[in-house]
Amino acid sequence: MAAESNAFTSLTLPVLPLDDEVVLPGMVVPLDLSDADVRAAVEAAQAAARSSGASKPRVLLVPRVDGTYAATGVLGTVEQVGRLSDGDPGALIRGRSRVKIGAGTTGPGGALWVEGAEVSETAPDPLPGSVVELVKEYKALATDWLKKRGAWQVVDRVQQIDDISALADNAGYSPFLTTAQKVELLETADPVARLKLAAEQLREHLAEQDVAESIAKDVQEGVDKQQREFLLRRQLEAVRKELREINGESGEDETDDYRARVEAADLPEKVREAALKEVDKLERSSDQSPEGSWIRTWLDTVLELPWNERTEDAYDIQGAKAVLDAEHAGLKDVKERITEYLAVRKRRADRGLGVVGGRRGGAVLALVGPPGVGKTSLGESVAHAMGRKFVRVALGGVRDEAEIRGHRRTYVGALPGRIVRAVKEAGSMNPVVLLDEIDKVGSDFRGDPAAALLEVLDPAQNHTFRDHYLEVELDLSDVVFLATANVLEAIPEALLDRMELVRLDGYTEDEKVVIARDHLLPRQLERAGLEPGEVTVEESALRKLAGEYTREAGVRNLERSVARLLRKVAAQHELGDQELPFSIGAEQLRALIGRPHHVPESAQDPAERRTAVPGVATGLAVTGAGGDVLYVEASLADPETGAAGLTLTGQLGDVMKESAQIALSFLRSHGAELELPVADLKDRGVHIHFPAGAVPKDGPSAGITMTTALASLLSGRQARTDVAMTGEVSLTGRVLPIGGLKQKLLAAHRAGVTTVVIPKRNEADLDDVPAEILEKLEVHPVTDVRQVLEIALAPAEVAVTAAA
Repeated sequence: MAAESNAFTSLTLPVLPLDDEVVLPGMVVPLDLSDADVRAAVEAAQAAARSSGASKPRVLLVPRVDGTYAATGVLGTVEQVGRLSDGDPGALIRGRSRVKIGAGTTGPGGALWVEGAEVSETAPDPLPGSVVELVKEYKALATDWLKKRGAWQVVDRVQQIDDISALADNAGYSPFLTTAQKVELLETADPVARLKLAAEQLREHLAEQDVAESIAKDVQEGVDKQQREFLLRRQLEAVRKELREINGESGEDETDDYRARVEAADLPEKVREAALKEVDKLERSSDQSPEGSWIRTWLDTVLELPWNERTEDAYDIQGAKAVLDAEHAGLKDVKERITEYLAVRKRRADRGLGVVGGRRGGAVLALVGPPGVGKTSLGESVAHAMGRKFVRVALGGVRDEAEIRGHRRTYVGALPGRIVRAVKEAGSMNPVVLLDEIDKVGSDFRGDPAAALLEVLDPAQNHTFRDHYLEVELDLSDVVFLATANVLEAIPEALLDRMELVRLDGYTEDEKVVIARDHLLPRQLERAGLEPGEVTVEESALRKLAGEYTREAGVRNLERSVARLLRKVAAQHELGDQELPFSIGAEQLRALIGRPHHVPESAQDPAERRTAVPGVATGLAVTGAGGDVLYVEASLADPETGAAGLTLTGQLGDVMKESAQIALSFLRSHGAELELPVADLKDRGVHIHFPAGAVPKDGPSAGITMTTALASLLSGRQARTDVAMTGEVSLTGRVLPIGGLKQKLLAAHRAGVTTVVIPKRNEADLDDVPAEILEKLEVHPVTDVRQVLEIALAPAEVAVTAAA
C-alpha cells in the first residue's frame, strides 16, 4: 500500500486560482492571461524566477470553488508564455506535484503568496497483486472509453504509463468528471486509493453511457420505424393511385370516400352540415393524428343511424288486440292502453296529423308491478302487435350518466349512450324500447342516470334529444318507451311525472291456471324433451300448484314447479319407473314433488291456526313481491314481572309504530264503551309483534288490524280465521283509506280468506279488482273501528278465556 511521506519540502509560491477547474500533477494546460488573478500570479512567478535565477517560473495552482480555496494545490511550472489560438495572451503550465497549502505570506507583484509543503508520493515496490489487477482494470476501462471516442493515439499513451500515481492523475483529463470529483482526486494523496477512486468514477460513467446509448438506440429505432412506415404508406398511396389511373377508376382516397358517403346518405339537413364539417377536419388532419380516428368513428356512427328509416305501424286494431290476448293472459289495463294508442295513431294518420309541432305520436308508459307478472315479456308482445322493432335496454345497476347520454368525444373509447345504441340496433326511428328495471338505477360521483332520462322520456322535448357523443339532435318522439319497475316509490318523482303509469297488480288463480296451461306448460315440455301428448297436466293439478305450492303475484315460481314436475316424470321414464303417456292429476303432485308449502289457514286444523288464541288478527299488506297476508300478535305482561308501556317488534317503520300508539290510545279512551277491561292496559305492559321479523315493514294500513288484535286480547274473543282487514285508524276510531287494495284482495284470495274488511272510502277501488275474485270474497266497507270489531271478532259465547 502506498504511504504518504513525512518529508515535506517547504515552498513559498504565488497562488494562481482556478475557478471551477482542477489541474492534477502531470497535466499540461493553457491558461488565459486576460484574467487579472492569473496574470498577476504568472508575472509574480516570472519576477521571482528572474531574481532567484530559476530556469522556469513556478506557481501554485489552487482550485477555487464558489470563492473558497481548496486545501491542496498543485505546483506548476510556466512552460511558455504567448498567445492562445483565439489571439488572447496565454500561458502553458505543467502540473508537477501536490502541495499542502499553509499560511499566507508576502511576495513581489500583486499576487497572493502562500507557504506550502510539497507532498512526496511513493508507491510500494514491487506492486502487490491486487494493485496490479487494479492497474489492468483501470487501463481496460480507460481504453474502452477512449475507443468509443475514437482517441486511438491516447490509448497507446495510457497503456505506456506504469507509475500508478501518474496513471491515477491522468483521470484529470476526463471531461465527464465534475469539479467536485476532480478536487477529491487532488486531495487523495495515496496513489493506490486515488487509482481506486478514478476507476470507480470511470466505471460509473461507462454504465451511465451504456444506458444513455441504449435509450438513444431505442428512440432512433422508433423514429426510423415511423419514418419507414410513413415512406411505405406514401409509396402505397402512389401505387394505388397509379393502379386506379391504369384501370380508369376515380382517384378517391378515404377522405373523399367519407365525403361521398355523407352526401349520398339520407341525413337531416343539420346532421349533414355537422358531418361535412367533420369531413373537412378529417381532410386537414394528418395520418398520425389521433383526431383522425375519432372523426372516422364518429362519422361511421352517424352514417349507421337510421335517420329516416321507419317501420309502418300495423293499424289492424282487432289483430293487435288478438296478438296481445294470445301472448299474455290478463293485464287488461296495459292491453287497453296499447289498443287506445294504436287507434289514435290510426286516426291521426288518416287525417294527416302524423307530425304536430315537430313532434310525432310516441308514448311513454311505466309498467309497475311485482316480479314475475310479465312486464318484460309484455314489451316484445307490444312491438309484435304494433309491427315495430323491439329493443331492450337493461338499466339495473347503471350508475354512470354517460350510459344514457353518451361520453364526450374527447375521451378514449367514447361511445354514444344506450338510447342511441338502441335506435341504431333497431334500425328504425320508431322502435319499441323497453327500459327494464328503471327503479334499480343508482347514482354516484359519475352522475345520476335517472336525471339524464328526464329528457329522453319527456314527450315535450325528446324530439330534440342531444347525445353527448353525437352532439346533433335526434328525434325520439316516435319511439314507444315502456319502462318497467317493481317498486313505484323508488322512481324519482320528476321522472315518474313524465310517464303514464300502468299498474300490473298480479294474477288471479284462474289467470295463473290459464297462463300455465297455454304458455308455461308447452314451453317446459319442449325444454324437458317431451312431446305434447306424452305428459298431460290436468287443470286440477295446475290449480293446486298455483294455490298451495306457490304463493306469488307472478308466475315465475309456478313455471319452476311445472318444470320440476316434468323433469321428475322424464327422469322416472328414463329409469324405467314410468310409462308414457302419463297424466298428472292433483293427487299425484305430492308423490312427485313433495308436500305443499302454502296451506291456507282455513284448511288447517282449528287448534293449529294462528288465530286460535285471542290476541292474533289477520291483516293485508303490499310488498315488493305483490300483496301478502300479515299477522299481528298482541300480549299482556304479568303485572308483577313486566313493566308497563308499549313494546313493538318485527322491524317496524316509524309510521307503523305510530299506528300502534294510536290503536292503544283509542282502546284506552273508548274501552268502557267497547266493554273491554282497559284497566289492564294501565298497569300491564303491552307487546305487539309482527312475525317475519327479518322483513322491514312500514305504513299506516295495519291500524285496524292492531286495534282488533288488542281488542281480541282484552275481551278474550278470538279473531275469525276467515277474516282479513286493512285500513288506517284514527284516534277517534275512524277507518281511513289506504293504497294497493287490488293487490291486497288478490293476496287474501290466495291465502284462502273469504271475508275482507276495507275502508268505506276505498269502495271505488273495487272496480279494479277482477270480478271472479269479488265473487269469492265477502267485502265489508266500514267507516268505524266498532264495525270492524263486530265483523272480525268471534261471538262472546264461543270465546276462549285469555291466559293471564
